[in-house]
Amino acid sequence: MAHPPLRVVIADDERMVRTALRAILSAEPDLEVVGEAATGAEAVSVVREVRPDVVLMDVRMPDVDGIRATEQILATLDVPPRIVVVTTFENDSYVYDALRAGAAGFLLKRADADALVQAVRLVAHSDSLLFPSAVRALAVEHARAYATPPAWVARLTGREREVLRHMAAGLTNAEIARRMEVGPATVKSHVAAVLAKTGTRDRTQAVIAAYEAGFMNTR
Repeated sequence: MAHPPLRVVIADDERMVRTALRAILSAEPDLEVVGEAATGAEAVSVVREVRPDVVLMDVRMPDVDGIRATEQILATLDVPPRIVVVTTFENDSYVYDALRAGAAGFLLKRADADALVQAVRLVAHSDSLLFPSAVRALAVEHARAYATPPAWVARLTGREREVLRHMAAGLTNAEIARRMEVGPATVKSHVAAVLAKTGTRDRTQAVIAAYEAGFMNTR
């Protein structure tokens, strides 16, 4: 039985960018563009109306920027979409702030069509990070380190620490299970515990929290 197409909203203040993204995504049978927005405020409104699976969110927009729009969407919907920040510069502090606000990953505007399509599919269906090396590089460059480690670090069990490190490396649950020689259900339980203890929404935010806490520099 075929799955329904993934529903995507494109938010970018440049019409040409929106047109190009729509053309690329609409050419794929499993993807459907269900809305567009030219400002962050419009993005929030459109997403609330059409309830997409994925949002491609320009980080710099007039009225309300992509960071604030991401925060508002995630705070007001019971089942929010996965948000991918689309940016010109991968080391932009705005991108890091958007990831901290809850975006699931980021994509460069110069990325080719295949990378764009795969990014949408991955954030919607996969349990791995989108471009893990790029997320790690951003975390290292922009992390606002704590003076002392937050309390959650001490609450992690040995297995949870191991799982968090594998998450940061971009491994899927199945890959972590093979690496740790445990069942996928066990890994899923550990991941849920890591998210709960770090107080994060998903893997991306958990990895960022780990770098900010200095966890990745410990054993």
